[in-house]
Amino acid sequence: MIAKSLDELENWVTQWKSEKKRVVFTNGVFDILHAGHVDYLQKSKALGDVLVVGMNDDASVRSLHKGPERPINPQEARAFVLDALKCVDAVIIFSDYTPLAVIKATLPDVLVKGGDYDPEISDPSNKQFIVGSNEVRRHGGVVRTIPLVDGFSTTGLVNKLKNQS
Repeated sequence: MIAKSLDELENWVTQWKSEKKRVVFTNGVFDILHAGHVDYLQKSKALGDVLVVGMNDDASVRSLHKGPERPINPQEARAFVLDALKCVDAVIIFSDYTPLAVIKATLPDVLVKGGDYDPEISDPSNKQFIVGSNEVRRHGGVVRTIPLVDGFSTTGLVNKLKNQS
């Protein structure tokens, strides 16, 4: 399901929590979906009952300095592909630089990021800080990281394609 608004997602999360389901949240760009993404999302889902994926909108992807050609796929297409994955229960497109507003609104039971982040860092100015981790922990949730799959990155794929042309 692709949430049309943060209010709609909040309603879904409230329902899932009332059913005693463990809500997991992760986020990213997910521009060109690859095996590393699928592995990461499947492992994220395994940490709970419901996986919510926050996805950067096109403007916020550009603000992340991923390169002038990014995103390659528009936000609607990226959300459609994520939503089609069996392990993903909900997708929300967010426009901020970070998903902090989504995390604060939903307060997931588990917040997940890739292994290039450090769940022990509580200083938001640190590059490896997981946005929303302090808020999730304050409300009894946990923060986890999942190792990245070597050899898979969207930036790597984009560079490989550039070099072949």
